[in-house]
Amino acid sequence: GITGAFHYGLQVSIINSPAEYIKTFICETWLKRYGSPPSAEMITLMWSFIVSIYSIGGLLGSSSAGYLSVRFGRKKAMLFANIPALLGAALMGLSRLCGSFEMIIAGRLFSGVCGGLALNIHIMYAGECAPRKLRGLIAITASTSIAAGKFVGFALGLREVLGVEALWPVLLAANVLPALVQLLTLPFFPDSPRYLLIDKKDKEGCI
Repeated sequence: GITGAFHYGLQVSIINSPAEYIKTFICETWLKRYGSPPSAEMITLMWSFIVSIYSIGGLLGSSSAGYLSVRFGRKKAMLFANIPALLGAALMGLSRLCGSFEMIIAGRLFSGVCGGLALNIHIMYAGECAPRKLRGLIAITASTSIAAGKFVGFALGLREVLGVEALWPVLLAANVLPALVQLLTLPFFPDSPRYLLIDKKDKEGCI
């Protein structure tokens, strides 16, 4: 669940704290480009794009989760989900340096793709790998990871941590850490027995 449900919970909560800083950044960037400040309606529109485009990315990721989990297997599909997570983190983390609020929008889109893809595959992968007696307990880890991600997102957004104007790009790029942790640890995990038996016809591997 590190880049599955946890990533989803983190991205849902992490955007709240730096809201005013991002709006100020949009205003400053617009003023430098066009020589006049944007209207309040334009700032609200751009901020709405930043917040809501995560859901559009989630829809794209969720729509492709079934195909990728069958085509490449649950484990490889989870590893694949780290690519948009890292790309999104890089775009959002470098947005102020590059003077582009569009990079935040694109980064949120890629993060949404990761969230939608990994959240669905996390539940599928954990359920299929869990022993029968522990299947219910393992399935609950999805909800637990979402709650943990939201808590960590709110904690990182505190002014005593990363919730200050100088560090809001670092806050938005915080999902790079769970993505790297999963890239380093998930290759040592087994693949789903159900995938090996039904999709790959590998009975020995399944056993």
